[in-house]
Amino acid sequence: MKIRIHQLFSALVVAAMVTILIAHAQQKPKKDSSAGNMNGMGDMSTEEMNKRGDHVMGFDHMKTTHHFRLLPDGGSIEITANSGEDLQSRDQIRTHLRHIAKMFAEGNFNAPMLIHDQTPPGVPVMHSLKDKIKYRFQEIDRGAAVHISTNIPEALQAIYAFLRFQIKEHKTGDTLEVSQ
Repeated sequence: MKIRIHQLFSALVVAAMVTILIAHAQQKPKKDSSAGNMNGMGDMSTEEMNKRGDHVMGFDHMKTTHHFRLLPDGGSIEITANSGEDLQSRDQIRTHLRHIAKMFAEGNFNAPMLIHDQTPPGVPVMHSLKDKIKYRFQEIDRGAAVHISTNIPEALQAIYAFLRFQIKEHKTGDTLEVSQ
């Protein structure tokens, strides 16, 4: 009788362990965004990012187009309304980017962190060197742009990392190379 109870107990323990292993194997693995990913992409879906972005930016991403440019002295963030008749989106873009230029100049990068649910690459350096980076807001046809510039090599590399991350996250198709 003692041997049978021991065998039954052992079988139950093995069955429980197998059940736990199967359940664990079926769980979708979670990526650690704090460590970064090989492709520079965040670990949230594009749909989740777009929902957060619409809320943070104050306009519908489906009605607008983002572009991120890498330039010899820094780069630019450009957003335009898809339709020239969409004055509401144009004005919301201008309000948002005017605010972004001011926030970034102060070293405040909360908006991109809220949109992407992580700290984008380059942000810690851009924050620490905020006095060495210029952010210039400009109204453009159907939207606005923020031109980012510096003459500090470390800040320049941080700007490039930040903009490349944005290009990949927003799937803009913009070049990851520095344009002239």
